Amino acid sequence: MEPDLFTAAAEERQEKDPAASPLAVRMRPRTLDEVVGQQHLLGPGSPLRRLVGEGNGGPAGPSSVILWGPPGTGKTTLAYVVSKATNKRFVELSAITAGVKEVRAVIDGARRATGAFGKETVLFLDEIHRFSKAQQDSLLPAVENRWVTLIAATTENPYFSVISPLLSRSLLLTLEPLTDDDIRSLLRRALSDERGLKETVALPEDTEEHLLRIAGGDARRALTALEAAAGSALDQGEDAISLRTLEQTVDRAAVKYDRDGDQHYDVASALIKSIRGSDVDAALHYLARMIEAGEDPRFIARRLMISASEDIGLADPNALPIAVAAAQAVAMIGFPEAALTLSHATIALALAPKSNAATTAIGAALEDVRKGLAGPVPPHLRDGHYKGAAKLGHAQGYVYPHDLPEGIAEQQYAPDALKDREYYAPGRHGAEARYADAVEWTRKRLGRKRS
Repeated sequence: MEPDLFTAAAEERQEKDPAASPLAVRMRPRTLDEVVGQQHLLGPGSPLRRLVGEGNGGPAGPSSVILWGPPGTGKTTLAYVVSKATNKRFVELSAITAGVKEVRAVIDGARRATGAFGKETVLFLDEIHRFSKAQQDSLLPAVENRWVTLIAATTENPYFSVISPLLSRSLLLTLEPLTDDDIRSLLRRALSDERGLKETVALPEDTEEHLLRIAGGDARRALTALEAAAGSALDQGEDAISLRTLEQTVDRAAVKYDRDGDQHYDVASALIKSIRGSDVDAALHYLARMIEAGEDPRFIARRLMISASEDIGLADPNALPIAVAAAQAVAMIGFPEAALTLSHATIALALAPKSNAATTAIGAALEDVRKGLAGPVPPHLRDGHYKGAAKLGHAQGYVYPHDLPEGIAEQQYAPDALKDREYYAPGRHGAEARYADAVEWTRKRLGRKRS
């Protein structure tokens, strides 16, 4: 038998004994209309609609699709729905365990099924980014000749992990993380649907909120936790899943944290103040609370970037690059792996030498500008490249610093009203000590009088 082939016999067994299948499998959507989330991919005339034969006689759907998105967003589900809606054979391979031999076996089987029975095949290839270049090359003839409808899934950027010939022959669809409302809709359907829990147990609001946090945008994780908690509640003779039962079932305490309320801002504030205070352990505690409560990792990364400039600045010039790199990594990988990146950045920022000189410098400069302390740009600094500028005296007398041995020209740069104003007051912590020496030296060379 071909690897992981969803045969008619297997589907028949599932229909005869649905309780034998996990809740996540039983609740798998049967049509595109039952899919939660991803509405940007499911509108009328969309490629997925055309792939299942919906439309007004327009061009046929694509022969190869690459689904890119975080875990639990419905990549396998979409492939399965396509196969069911088109009445095609559905074969699932995982790039973790399959190789060229298995791919060729599926392609040969697809060609035989088409020739003998007129039955087309959907090949769902999960984790395609784990295939080597040679393994991905083996898919090209099948895609080119439409021997199979290839639906490949990846959690990594396909522009880096999928070979160009395959990428150019495929339609790339980006799946977005499921929202809490998407997961909530799925949970409530599973509670009431005949394929699900058939209203045998209720899900109170506080338990539902904790379950949403546990899910972290992963539909499969949400349904798995719901099934386990429901089973535990029913075994205890309860008709509702209590928060305590859910905590015991999934071994995850409910963190008091409202992502839209006071806790959201209080814990975020505590994280930043702990970093500012160089208490790495407290900072990690608050970071863990935010992660465990299901906080958006991009929000945490943004706060770290702000902290790097606000509280560290030039005391450690590497702080901001670390925070920015963390934000970029978080956007690419998401939870749970993003927790490692956020921890990396939090520790680096908490232990970095601190300086708010950059913060106070721009604050003082903005205050002067808002007070009206601006004045005209000195004539020698004005643009002298256009016709007539010389007649106005623009750029006349400007000294080019690179022509001087020390690279510093004693000339006025600020407007007259601010010519002796000093905004940047560097401290002596960490790397900023050398900036303190540099600013003192340059101000003397510029002939600046102390304000």
